[in-house]
Amino acid sequence: MFRTVPPSRTFLRLPLLQLLLLLVQAVGRGLGRASPAGGPLEDVVIERYHIPRTCPREVQMGDFVRYHYNGTFEDGKKFDSSYDRSTLVAIVVGVGRLITGMDRGLMGMCVNERRRLIVPPHLGYGSIGVAGLIPPDATLYFDVVLLDVWNKADTVQVSTLLHPAHCPRTVQDSDFVRYHYNGTLLDGTAFDTSYSRGGTYDTYIGSGWLIKGMDQGLLGMCPGERRKIIIPPFLAYGEKGYGTVIPPQASLVFHVLLIDVHNPKDTVQLETLELPPGCVRRAVAGDFMRYHYNGSLMDGTLFDSSYSRNHTYNTYVGRGYIIPGMDQGLQGACMGERRRITIPPHLAYGENGTGDKIPGSAVLIFDVHVIDFHNPEDPVEIKILSRPPETCNETAKSGDYVRYHYNCSLLDGTKLFSSHDYGDPQEATLGANKVIEGLDTGLQGMCVGERRQLVVPPHLAHGESGARGVPGSAVLLFEVELVSREEGLPTGYLFVWHEDPPVNLFEGLDLNKDGEVPPEEFSAFIKAQVSEGKGRLMPGQDPEKTIADMFQNQDRNQDGKITVEELKLKSDEDQERVHEEL
Repeated sequence: MFRTVPPSRTFLRLPLLQLLLLLVQAVGRGLGRASPAGGPLEDVVIERYHIPRTCPREVQMGDFVRYHYNGTFEDGKKFDSSYDRSTLVAIVVGVGRLITGMDRGLMGMCVNERRRLIVPPHLGYGSIGVAGLIPPDATLYFDVVLLDVWNKADTVQVSTLLHPAHCPRTVQDSDFVRYHYNGTLLDGTAFDTSYSRGGTYDTYIGSGWLIKGMDQGLLGMCPGERRKIIIPPFLAYGEKGYGTVIPPQASLVFHVLLIDVHNPKDTVQLETLELPPGCVRRAVAGDFMRYHYNGSLMDGTLFDSSYSRNHTYNTYVGRGYIIPGMDQGLQGACMGERRRITIPPHLAYGENGTGDKIPGSAVLIFDVHVIDFHNPEDPVEIKILSRPPETCNETAKSGDYVRYHYNCSLLDGTKLFSSHDYGDPQEATLGANKVIEGLDTGLQGMCVGERRQLVVPPHLAHGESGARGVPGSAVLLFEVELVSREEGLPTGYLFVWHEDPPVNLFEGLDLNKDGEVPPEEFSAFIKAQVSEGKGRLMPGQDPEKTIADMFQNQDRNQDGKITVEELKLKSDEDQERVHEEL
């Protein structure tokens, strides 16, 4: 595309023959060539030996035309040719500026049509002729090809070749556009194309940066639309033309594909494609979000996609980690929402673009699916789904041994784990770092038979790194049901008495009264206490291992037996430790 040039106030200098054509009129009736009936020709004979397939317009009186010609006599001798001068004839027809025969012979002609005109003397230069060039009473033969036609009353002609199904906006004055084009003269001669330069033509509309006809022809165009724009020369490069590629008084034809359009005053445009029901929270600045996206230019060209990497894009919102338009476009979104975010270049990558896929001044369109978001200050969200009908006086607390069923998924519904897949409930001692912190918190305070929904932010789950099967920074959704609860033991205890222990504990342990307690006697005694309801072991562990650990603790010299000197209750040990510290 060429820039506009100042309009000229001078007229074309016409060759000598053209001046003669304008000034000389036949004054007599020459004999000329005989008509088919044997007499002289009464009118111009027109032979149309090449007619183009399409003819959108025919020459009419008062039109301005540009054409090439060869002029010969009946014997074939050439007397003039525009080809020899490498200059087309450019003139208005039907107003007496041409010999009458040429005026008549050009009427109704189509661009790229070729005609042979036989002009009798009385419609040419008559009985006078042109001294030294055309003898009197000469019949003239012209081979003419029409290359251009226009009229001062013409306007820009716009034809839509392809209209996109979706048109988010149309070109208006002061908009900035990016488009591709092929430019030709009216006869099809190419003079310029943006495709050969490997980049779009980028410019403002209505600001004088384009020829007037192009300014008009682009108005109302949609991104992705293809148009044919025909511009008369007085709305293009006029009498001067442009360089060596656009001759004076040339009509121009542009085949245009609009890539995108924006205005410097544009803001981010949001379109909700799918909104999940029950949106109770919307993203705000400072939230950490995981989302999928497809990024494309306004003409539909895909430049990036998180789906191709099989991984969400994870970032903070509103903190400047992403382009400003995306920062704005993600705020207010719900979990699970799908939205289209259209970002003008001044809120994206600006005039320079980035990489080899996002050109300068490009409008970007992101189709986003919000997977989840959270705030680093978020606690566990607890929602009670159901409670048991009977009164619940005791609830799960830290140290308790619990058994529970659960289903765990991501917030987009992706199933991760379920205790039902294994048939048995999950088991854990609360407060013992056996489960993620958020689940531990969510289980506390539950009644047996109660069902809850827990939303656990990543900093109370598996964090930025994730875990096997769990993406990094993922918010987890649990549905839990407490199946059973056993009260835990104080920290550091493996066994506690329900009542006061026996006065002489060693005698109770020493079943055969030999003054020593081997592992077998120790185990039998502890199991008997549990069976009779006098004490209980730490829940959630193998009883045999717990009893073995208890024995190991009492067998202080590790000789495989406990003596009366070695045996001490943990409460006594704790008391002794206090005295030692004091």
